[in-house]
Amino acid sequence: MPTLLFLCPHGAAKSVLAAAYFQRLAHQRGLAWQATCAGTEPDEAVSPMVRQVLETEGVKVPLSAPRHVTREELQTAAGIVSMGCDLGALLPPGARVEQWDDVPPVSADLFAARAVIRAHLERLLDELAR
Repeated sequence: MPTLLFLCPHGAAKSVLAAAYFQRLAHQRGLAWQATCAGTEPDEAVSPMVRQVLETEGVKVPLSAPRHVTREELQTAAGIVSMGCDLGALLPPGARVEQWDDVPPVSADLFAARAVIRAHLERLLDELAR
């Protein structure tokens, strides 16, 4: 099953939201994809606000704690989405990264960040369904 890797610097908010919603929406559309998330400078815990919103909506939180992205993951992922990460030397040659740099900080406005992520996901899922 192909994997879509979502990245944000701390691996605790934006990438968690994106992976959780992607997994749910892909399943609803019958798409055989899985999502994972990580960070380049991971925090110790998933954002409590993000965890609460996802749990309230009945969406599974995709990881128990943020983790550091590996070069191997970047090499094997079928797709990579970055929200503000500097992948530098970790990025394998020829790897394509979709940049979602318009996602606002979750700490500033969780619901605005969620709306932008959901809009990106709808477009991405439409492309994957073709």
